[in-house]
Formats: sequence, C-alpha cells, structure tokens
Amino acid sequence: MNADPKPSDGRAAPDPTSGATLAAVRTVVLQDESLTGARRRAAIGAVFEDWISERAKALGIVDQSGFAVVAVGSLGRNEMVGYSDLDLILVHDDRYPERLSQVADGLWYPLWDAGIKLDHSVRSVPDALRVTREDATAALGLLDSRFIAGDADLAGLMTTSVRNLWRSEARLRLPQVLEATQDRWRRSGDIAHRAEPDLKNGRGGLRDIQLLNALALAQLTDGLDRLDPGTEGSPLAQAYDFLLGVRDEAHRIAGRSRDQVRAQDADEIAEALGVGDRFELSRRISDAGRTASYAVDAGLRTAQNAVSRRGFSRLRRSPLRRPLDEGVVEHNGEVVLARSAIPSSDPGLVIRVAAAAARNRLPINGPTLERLAKYGAPMPEPWSIEVLSDLLVLLASGHDMAGPVEMLDRAGLWGRLFPEWDRVRDVPPRDGIHTWTVDRHLIETVAFSAELTTSLSRPDLLLLSALLHDIGKSSAGKDGPGGPDHCEVGAELADTVGRRLGLWAPDREVVNQVVRHHLLLHQVVTRRDSTDPAVVAEVAEKLGNNAVVVEVLGALSEADSRATGPGVWGEWKSSLISGLVDRVVAHIGGSPISVPEPVSPELRDLAERGGLHVLVERGDGPNMSIVTMIAPDRRGLLSTMAGVLAVAGLQAHSATLASHAGHAVDTFVVMPTFGGPPNAQLLRQRLNASLAGDYHPIVELAARTAARLPEAGNSAQTAVPVTRVVAPPRARWLTGGAGHWLLELRAADDEGLLAKVAAELEAGGVNVDWATVSTLGATAVDTFSVTLPDESVAAREALTAAVLAVCAPAR
Repeated sequence: MNADPKPSDGRAAPDPTSGATLAAVRTVVLQDESLTGARRRAAIGAVFEDWISERAKALGIVDQSGFAVVAVGSLGRNEMVGYSDLDLILVHDDRYPERLSQVADGLWYPLWDAGIKLDHSVRSVPDALRVTREDATAALGLLDSRFIAGDADLAGLMTTSVRNLWRSEARLRLPQVLEATQDRWRRSGDIAHRAEPDLKNGRGGLRDIQLLNALALAQLTDGLDRLDPGTEGSPLAQAYDFLLGVRDEAHRIAGRSRDQVRAQDADEIAEALGVGDRFELSRRISDAGRTASYAVDAGLRTAQNAVSRRGFSRLRRSPLRRPLDEGVVEHNGEVVLARSAIPSSDPGLVIRVAAAAARNRLPINGPTLERLAKYGAPMPEPWSIEVLSDLLVLLASGHDMAGPVEMLDRAGLWGRLFPEWDRVRDVPPRDGIHTWTVDRHLIETVAFSAELTTSLSRPDLLLLSALLHDIGKSSAGKDGPGGPDHCEVGAELADTVGRRLGLWAPDREVVNQVVRHHLLLHQVVTRRDSTDPAVVAEVAEKLGNNAVVVEVLGALSEADSRATGPGVWGEWKSSLISGLVDRVVAHIGGSPISVPEPVSPELRDLAERGGLHVLVERGDGPNMSIVTMIAPDRRGLLSTMAGVLAVAGLQAHSATLASHAGHAVDTFVVMPTFGGPPNAQLLRQRLNASLAGDYHPIVELAARTAARLPEAGNSAQTAVPVTRVVAPPRARWLTGGAGHWLLELRAADDEGLLAKVAAELEAGGVNVDWATVSTLGATAVDTFSVTLPDESVAAREALTAAVLAVCAPAR
C-alpha cells in the first residue's frame, strides 16, 4: 500500500495506516474490472494484510515484541470476498499489560471509523486454549488462524497449541459441534433446492466444508479421502470454489456483505461467472450444495463412529449386525452390505439397500455406496417383480425415502436406474409458486403420495405416477408457444420407464394417462363448472373412461399441490377436486370391485380327494414361490395358514382364497425375507401341527411383535426391521348380494398382517367365503367376501375398528 509522500498540490500525503485509506483502496480494487474471481479475492486480501502490517508496525507490533496480529475467518483462509467481515485476534504474551489497551485501541478504532465490519478479540495463548475447550464454535474459527504481523513465534505458538488441543480433544467437543451445526441448519435451511440459498450458513454451504476440514485435522474422517476438501480432485474442493465465487459476486453486486443469492441478482451473477443464465446458476449451486451435504453427513457419521471406538470402547464387543433384508444389515447405526452380499451378481441389491434405509430411518454407509457404484450389476430389463416391489416399498416410505434417494443420486446410482433423471436434476422452478427444484419436487410429491396409498385401489401406480409426473421438464425446454409441453414429453418418457420397470401394458397406460393429464383436474375446477354434467362427461372421455386413472389422478393432484409449496392446497381446492373425482367415477360406472377367481381343475381334483395338501411351485420372479394349501374347511383355518407362512419368514405378495368340496383352497404368492424358497414338507408339518392344536403360529407372531418393541425407557435398536406407518389403514363395507358383504381393506403391509386380520375376523364370528389379497409395494389391498353373524351398522363398525387396530404396525 504505497503512496507518494507529498501530493503535487502541496497537501500532506494521506496516512497509509488510517482506516480511510484502507476503505479507499478496497473500493479501488472492487471497482477494477480487470480483477475477477480468485484474483480479486487475492487482491482484497493483500490490501488488508498490507494495511494491518503497516498499522501494526506503527503501533510497535513487531517481531519479538510480545504482540502479534492473527487473522481467522475469511482472511485467515486467504479467501476475502468483497465485503467479508474482518476477523482478527491480537495475541499477547502478558509481558506488557500496561500497553495492551493502547495497542488494541490503536488497531481496532481506525477500522471502526472506516466502517469496516470487524470481529475482534484479545487473547493470550492460555486464553485461546481456554476458549478452544469451552466454545466449540470459537474453536473451529481458531483452527483457521494465520499470522499477519508482529511476533511470529508467539502467533505460531498459539496456532500450534490450539490445533494440538483440538486434535487431542475434538472427540469431546463433537457433541457441541453437532448441536451447533444442526441449529445452524435449522436457521438457514438447505443450499440445494432453495430459491435464495444462504451460501455461507446453509446446509451444504461453505461452513459445512470448513467443518469437514476441522474433522479431518482431528483425524476423525479417516477413510473419506475422496470427500476431503484438501484431496486433489475432490468434488468438495470444486464445490467450495464455486460457492465461494458465487458469494464473491453477490457481495460485489450488492455493494455490501450478502450470503444469500437473491433472485434479482442471479442473472448478473451467472453472467459474471460464465455459467449461462440464472437457471444454470441455480442448478450449479444446487449440485454443489448436494455434494457438500452428502459429504458432511458422511463425515459426521464417520466422526461419531470414530469417537465411539476410542478409549475403553475398544474393549467392548463389536456392534451386532442386524439383518434388514436379503444381503442388507444394520451395523453401527448405518445400512451396510451383509458379508455374503455380492453386488456384481445381485442387480436388485441397490434398491433393497435404499428401501431398508428408508424403512428403518438409517443412513447408508458411504463405503457401501461406493462399493455398489463400483461393482453393482446392471439392472436387467425389464425389472423383475421382486425389484419393482422393493422400489415401491422405497417410494411408500414417505419423507423417509428422500435421504436414501439423495444418497443414491450423489453416488451415481439413481441415474443408472432412471437415466431420465438427468433432465430434471437440480433444475430450478420457472415460476415463483414452486418451492423446490424439479427433481426434489418429484421426490416431495412421492412422499405426500405415500400418505394417500390406502385411499385408492392402485397405490403402486400412484407412487410411480408421482415419481414421473414432471419428468418432462428440463432446463432447456419450457411449456407454452415455442416449447414442448412437459406433460406430453413426460407421458412418452413415462411409457419408456414403465417398459423398463416391467409394468403390464394396462398399467403403463394408466401411468401414461396420469402423467399426460396431471394438470387436468386443477384446470377444470379453477376454470370451469366442475358440477356441469357435460364437463364431467368430457373429463371422463379425456381420461379414457378409466376409473383407475381418475382415482390415481385425484390423489396425485393433492400430492402435487402439497409438494409445490405452502398455500397451494387447501380445503376449498380439496373439496372441488374430490367432488369432481367422485362425479367422474360415478359417470364411468363406479370403481372396479373384486370378484372371486375360479379354482383350477387340478386344485378342484385335490380338494375332492380330501385331506391336507401343501404344494410349492416356482413363481414369476427368481425369488417368488406359489404355495397352495388345501385342507378341510373350518373356522380359524385362514389365520392358521397365513400364520404358518408368516412364521416361516414368507411375505405374502398376493393370495386367492376359495373353497371347493368342503375344503379351503388357498393360494399364496410368497417371497422369503431371507434365505431360499419354502420347503413344502416343513410347511405341511407345521400346518398339520397347528390344526391339531400342537402349534400356535398366531401366538408366535404376537411374541415376535412384542420382541420388536424396545422396553419402556430403552431407545435401543430393535432386533428386526420395523415398518413405519405413512398412510393410515382404511376399510369400507360393500354389499355383495345373497347375504354376503365385501370388506375392502387397505393398510401398510406388515409381518403376518393377513394372519392377524383373519384372526380378528374369525374372533368376531365372521365366515370368509372368498378373498383376493394383493401387496402393492408396501400397501396391502385386500377384499374379503364374508358372511356376518350380525349385519347391523353398529356390529360392522365394531368389527371395522378391531380390524383397523391390528393393521397398525407395532412401533
């Protein structure tokens, strides 16, 4: 910071150590259009360092003086943006207490007089160590300390002492660090998906990457080299540089300190950084934020695990590996692969890992994701029925599935499953009503749809339609004149995805129509008279007179609105949409009602022969089996059969329950939770013992349920996976004619659900004449044709309450 000793007009030269000189030189640098990005940040940093050095020298803060000026914060990290706060520490060795106040005032007052935002402190080395021990946030700041002027040995002593103390005691400070970090996230929100993100304090922002540096310094993130900001080629380093550049431009444009990206500044920032328009800028910010969020989550978990292994905990037994699904276990609070899992020969493993994480509200272990990304087998097309079912279980987990999906996406795994996701990833909304980026909006819509899965007959098609309804949007195209309609584009993409998933043609058509017309109901109720019979008929015709399409579209309209943003969905719109759906369905002829399936001639022959029969055949999928049980009909038989299967670890994906020649003929499509296909001889032995009263599968199921619940006051993990309830169970009665009633039941699937429901019906004296049972992902959609001992409204309401009570999974 050089200046001529005397201006040509004879006036005295300005004091190079005055605050006014500092402010003037900073302004010159900020207005220099030849300086951009890192060069401008370096120039601003040099301005401050030169001024501090000159001022310190004038105050006698020199080598061996017992005083030193140390920078922390932005200047300490060599990343001063335009109007960053100046964070300085005056370090002293306690030799000259009589000079301390004079030196400090001489350093601080010129900065205040010049309007420089200053965060300052005066510390001895013991003071700095005490602060490091007592204040986790201040400790993180001290780790960035860098000598600027004065006594270099004193400054070095403080910096080295603070860092050594942090290395030795970081594990003790970690709970405070976590609490402070979570408080900051709650205040500032996420960097990704926000219209005006807080680049500094938001989740996935600059402070989070700085936190990872601090954890790495304490060796608490060993094994995460790829996520270390200091590692060459690290995506975090690129994310940090980009976010820092955006913040730099935000300061320049605002002419003051600003950590949020305002919508009105976005185009100018984008132009300055050469990233296209504001939409591309938003996409890049979101991508950087998601990279940092993923890394900090993994880093904090790794740090917590490292802390738990220190000290006496090394003498403890290793944490148990809790089975969650085939090839998937929980270990140390994370979802990991079982020792026997082989990703290269198990294409569906990645979906089971994500579904297990969502159902159990656990994070996926970072090395597990990397192993799946590196060695995972390509998914054969079309997908098997088991893999599709696991995908639906993931989607039906509500908001708990957002984290696992995000982790798959950051590891490159979600895009492998759905290449179409590249169109919408991090794409910002093009109108102010949407809160989220397009990809996050799709996930939010699925989450809200999960709450409605028990309100319609095809929850699986609702979840898939929600996932794909805006897949036709992209950063390049737009709706309206001159651009493709995202509904039409999305419908074509949805058909492609449906073929890949292995959907039957009628189901693909439903998803196609729902995606194509997902705005139709909103448009009708807001622009036309939705009670007009002509309008109702027109809507029905446009939707192919398909009641399932109408039903799914009604539920999607609600989920889509709730996922858009606050105030979009309310009681008024809800009543209009539901009223229109009811009228269109009535116009079509009502929703389809289940009918009994005929018994095959082979099974009729076995029933006529009499006796007990258990048959096991190979199902449609590699792990699917068809189990047929035939036995003399009696009360309690259905719950017994279903209980025997449940106790054997077999999940019933569908069932048809019929009778012939005085025998129950019940066929179940099952899949083992763990292990191989069912053993027909073993199932027959257990069924025979149950019928003889020597074995009680319902009692064993109840004992398992009790074992899943932690004791009062004990929050430890349970021994087996626990289903999380997203959608409430629902039941309704329909008249079936000839003295029969139809009970339609929709509930979240759970271990032994069919057996429990059947036992409750049997306890109420109900005879089940026939039934159709389907598990669509995580939702059971069952219809029972029954004969009631008491057909009164009160009796049916009491029976409904009892059935719904057993449909609530234990928590």
